[in-house]
Amino acid sequence: MSAARRSTPPCPARAARGFTLVELMVTVAIALFLLDGLVTIFQNTRITYSNQQALAQMQDQQRFAMQLITSVVESGGYYDNPTGDTVASALTAVAPFGSGQAFWGTGTAGAAPGDTLYVRFRSAENDGIINCSGGQNTTLAPDAVYTNEFYILNGQLVCALAINNGGLAPPVPLVTGVTNLQVYYGVKRLVPFSDYNVDTYVTAANMQASDWQQVSAVRVILTFTNPLFGQPGQLPTLQFERVIEVMSRAGDHT
Repeated sequence: MSAARRSTPPCPARAARGFTLVELMVTVAIALFLLDGLVTIFQNTRITYSNQQALAQMQDQQRFAMQLITSVVESGGYYDNPTGDTVASALTAVAPFGSGQAFWGTGTAGAAPGDTLYVRFRSAENDGIINCSGGQNTTLAPDAVYTNEFYILNGQLVCALAINNGGLAPPVPLVTGVTNLQVYYGVKRLVPFSDYNVDTYVTAANMQASDWQQVSAVRVILTFTNPLFGQPGQLPTLQFERVIEVMSRAGDHT
């Protein structure tokens, strides 16, 4: 037998094959699952960022509002010449204020939009006393009486300012998203009155005529719209509270 007949014939080349339909479907399913996870993470991150921004904005507005109210209330009854004047001569009687009276207000028994708060003081030129619009006396020499009014108007905390017992100017918006302002006046009803200690907090509607001369502190509650309302566990509104001491009645007065 010849050598040619003893040789083994070559094997045929293996046929080329691609992915089956099942394999393609599994691959697409895995890709869609991973893509859905990425989209969910992105959406959750965006929602979290948006919530944080909304809360930060509300907190900024709350801090600004409380700081401005605090500055004005602390100055209630202030006058610039304590050696030449008295509080009665500096803050004369102009309705609805009595002689020497620094505070006045109206109330709505807690119903929105809430109370109004009036604060009076006399400021000398460039003495740095801030009024409710955020300004100060830089031009009215030698002094000027400022009447500051805070109240809620169309979801905004606003300030109306009167100078030298004139009419109130148009309101200036301060912050938005505010639904209610509640004011309680800290007064002394038990003798002796001279120590200025607060023994009760009352609303404007429950203030007695003599109480307005005894205001030593003011409790302010601002109600803001909750920017996260509608999400699980979130209330429609958020309240912020501060008790503010009147500086002219602070310290030891026994």
